[in-house]
Amino acid sequence: MAERQTTENMARIETVAAASAQTITTVIRPASSWPSINLRELWAYRELLFILAWRDVSVRYKQSVVGIGWAILQPLLMMIIFTIVFGKFAKLPSEGVPYPIFTFCALLPWNYFARSLSDSSNSLVGSSHLVTKVYFPRLVLPLSKVFAGLIDFAIGFVILLGMMAWYGVAPTIGLLFLPLFLFVAMLASLGVGLWLTAINVKYRDVVFVVPFLVQFWMYASPVAYSATIVPERYQWIYGLNPMVGVIEGFRWAMLGKTAPNIELMLMSLVAILLLLIGGLFYFKHMEKTFADII
Repeated sequence: MAERQTTENMARIETVAAASAQTITTVIRPASSWPSINLRELWAYRELLFILAWRDVSVRYKQSVVGIGWAILQPLLMMIIFTIVFGKFAKLPSEGVPYPIFTFCALLPWNYFARSLSDSSNSLVGSSHLVTKVYFPRLVLPLSKVFAGLIDFAIGFVILLGMMAWYGVAPTIGLLFLPLFLFVAMLASLGVGLWLTAINVKYRDVVFVVPFLVQFWMYASPVAYSATIVPERYQWIYGLNPMVGVIEGFRWAMLGKTAPNIELMLMSLVAILLLLIGGLFYFKHMEKTFADII
């Protein structure tokens, strides 16, 4: 039964991809030395993008006892561990708010970034049957992983609001800027994911590197601690971590306790833009070889 449903889903995806392709008029021109991104073509394949994103969500929790509850359990368990180890034992400062709220507010964007990065890094290899059978913009695959992670993010956000109500912590006016920081987190995960998924087509070592990279990156980001504990002379170097600005921005937007370090956040934003632009160009440059070597 499950095999039949999977086959039906794949047939539907191929049908949507083929139907979208019929709406595009292809004009053949001399190849450019600079890779280009066809936004009109991406928009034409928007239905395929959302179908792939929804497929990822449904497959992730299919035949799971807890199901979508894993989107709640994972950040909650991590919050409990961080609270005990870093809050109780290490007694790290939490900027005057309860430590569980302080760390869960950082885990929300971090878990979204980590999930999107891990999934998008394997998006091409994991969909090799599509890449070799039907044409569609390959950029749709890593993009769908980034959008799929928003479901888990939304569930975690509701839990965070419930925890804030329990601890009597009221959101601030900075909450209006939260969509902006979420958008920056999407750009960060897409930028790194584009590099990794393109490299993964040729070198399958990426699948072994990503778990280590994510684990190391988490402790290099202010998830369990505040960025204020980093010495001032190293702040600009620390800001090169793209997730520093995102996490600190989330904490400010939700808790409003410490004004964000503008210099640090600008450094993170520059790093994100460089990763994204470089990732897009590298992805488009390698795109013509994906079907041949995947």
